[in-house]
Amino acid sequence: MTAPAEPADQAAPPDFPMRRACPFSPPAAYAELRETAPVSRARLKVNGKPAWLVTRHDLYKKLLGDERVSANLKLPGYPLQVPVPEEILQSVPLTFLSMDPPDHTVQRRMLAPEFSVRRMRELRGRVQQIVDQQIDHMLEKGADGPVDLVTALALPVPSLVICELLGVPYEDHGRFEEWAWAIMNHDISEEDRGRAHYELDRYVDGLVTAKESEPGDDMISRLIEFNRRTPAVEHSDIVSMSKLMLVTGHETTANMIALGVLALLEHPDQLDAVRAEPELMPRAVEELLRFFSISDAGTARVALEDIELGGVTIRAGEGILPLNNAANHDARVFPDPDRLDVRREARSQLAFGYGVHQCIGQNLARMELDVVYSTLLARIPTLRLATPVQELRFKDDAIVYGLYELPVTW
Repeated sequence: MTAPAEPADQAAPPDFPMRRACPFSPPAAYAELRETAPVSRARLKVNGKPAWLVTRHDLYKKLLGDERVSANLKLPGYPLQVPVPEEILQSVPLTFLSMDPPDHTVQRRMLAPEFSVRRMRELRGRVQQIVDQQIDHMLEKGADGPVDLVTALALPVPSLVICELLGVPYEDHGRFEEWAWAIMNHDISEEDRGRAHYELDRYVDGLVTAKESEPGDDMISRLIEFNRRTPAVEHSDIVSMSKLMLVTGHETTANMIALGVLALLEHPDQLDAVRAEPELMPRAVEELLRFFSISDAGTARVALEDIELGGVTIRAGEGILPLNNAANHDARVFPDPDRLDVRREARSQLAFGYGVHQCIGQNLARMELDVVYSTLLARIPTLRLATPVQELRFKDDAIVYGLYELPVTW
């Protein structure tokens, strides 16, 4: 199959991923692409292969709502973001995120009750307890100097929550957090990434096997029991679902906690607004999710048929990267998009994706962020950075954007 000719202004496709212009801004090229070539070619840094970038909000939604695209990462042309040898790629089972209907539908229906709005209301009190306990520890440590918000609050809270939900011993958190970091890092070696996948698979398989014999009051046990009543999946599928929830259930929220706190501290007018009007916090959460869009290319797809999008023909078999960080800074939908505005109505933000694969854990993430931000700002009103922003280390090398450390004091 011959690839379509490149437009004149795309004769030399940019490399992807692109670096952010500054910690609080999308890559500079996104704005120009969105206006001049909202569906345009790029070259993947990981392997030099071509892919289409979709940078406009309406086209992003149109593409992800189209049944002619697939999330199956084993298909030729799929724009992988990490190097995986073909023989390994084809040998590993697909996860829930990489399945298409009807297989995806079956697993999503099994998981959906665990993340319903009602279930989140029931969990909120326990999440509040966890947040208060971690802030108590922060206050104790703070007597001796600056505290790293990442290790003291941002990472422990979602880790503790997802461990309790799944029935995973929290004393193992250091192991699975290390494996998750290796899996999501752009720059780690194939050998180290493969080892992390193997160790995490073996760990979660052991958990599921144990709960098949001795179930508890947790998500993994309920998935096992549901499947016994209504057989729909195999043991390996429950392992895969549990692994996915364990990794994504803490990594993304942890990064958003740290980034959100940093953004509010660096925008004192917005910080003052949410302190003066606590009822603004749900809007602030949506705005911070939009503002950072930390999983920029988490909705990679491959075309199953020729698709016309934005005046361009995407051929069957070609990879596509709908970029939520670009779509979430589209001025057609979010006026003055590079400005943080906690009063903005940002519910149409796309940080959780769109369509059948929209993040199943979004209700949990919203609730955790609301509780953490509200409680932290109320309990430590004099919170401030202990290190200048320009000296902080950001996760430009990872699939999910975030901070390695965030030293704070008060």
